[in-house]
Amino acid sequence: MKSMTISLEMAQRVKEFVAVTQNCECEILLKSGKYVVDAKSILGIFSLDLSKPLTVEIYSDNCEDVVAKLAKFAK
Repeated sequence: MKSMTISLEMAQRVKEFVAVTQNCECEILLKSGKYVVDAKSILGIFSLDLSKPLTVEIYSDNCEDVVAKLAKFAK
């Protein structure tokens, strides 16, 4: 598992983030406080408080390519 902190303060960034995560075969979760949603779900992401930093958890042994793609969202 790999974890990183990101920021998705604008709707356009959420759309770009989901476009990246939907192309990944591994499980990716997005956490905000006690809430956890599927990072491939745009509705789930919009249910979170996007004004605060979010934690992405990627569950894969070979996730370096996913981390590289998500680096532009890093906080």
